[in-house]
Amino acid sequence: MEELTPLTKRINELAKKAKSVGLTEAEKAEQQRLRQEYLANFRKKFKAQLDAIEFVDE
Repeated sequence: MEELTPLTKRINELAKKAKSVGLTEAEKAEQQRLRQEYLANFRKKFKAQLDAIEFVDE
């Protein structure tokens, strides 16, 4: 299984806290910013994978 990055760990910590005791406004803003950063990284890696695909005719 893939090791969790510090970004992913923090997102998970905030999600767990949100479910148990709730988040402050600052934590909600941090959570949103981290999620956007995570999605941007995901899209960048996924696009790189798609760009690396080569189509070969049979």
